[in-house]
Amino acid sequence: MFSLSERSLSRLEGVHPFLVEVAKLAIKRTEIDFGITCGVRTIEEQEAHVAAKRSWTMKSKHLIQDDGYSHAIDCVAYVGSDVCWEANVYDEIADAIKSAAEEVRGMGYEFDITWGSGWHKPLTQHEGTCEELSNEYVDLRRSQGRRPTMDSPHFQIENIS
Repeated sequence: MFSLSERSLSRLEGVHPFLVEVAKLAIKRTEIDFGITCGVRTIEEQEAHVAAKRSWTMKSKHLIQDDGYSHAIDCVAYVGSDVCWEANVYDEIADAIKSAAEEVRGMGYEFDITWGSGWHKPLTQHEGTCEELSNEYVDLRRSQGRRPTMDSPHFQIENIS
């Protein structure tokens, strides 16, 4: 069983407590180790991301939202001691995030989580695996004659009540 490092935990400071709880539960139930690379971003950091084409919006959920929290996290997968960017690895992490979100929602909290490889539908509203959700998103975008925007390390909380 994995746990988040002190560095990852520090990057969760300022992130919405529901999403923090989801990340802490997910790391305990995944077979893929991961760390948190980003939680809160400043306006200046987001501007730099947009300028470098690492983000496409200044309405990023990484920015502090009206409730005083960031609503997004980015993660990085580790296979052994190596960083891994393979899509199937992030599918596995997303499945753990989905499972953890369902547990937190079961405590009476209302929210959805959207994954950066399935933008069209919150993963918390999808019945199948996250790999299926990602494939569905890709197929949808291609059917629209549009390129899918894949951001597999990204998760954001929405529809909080």
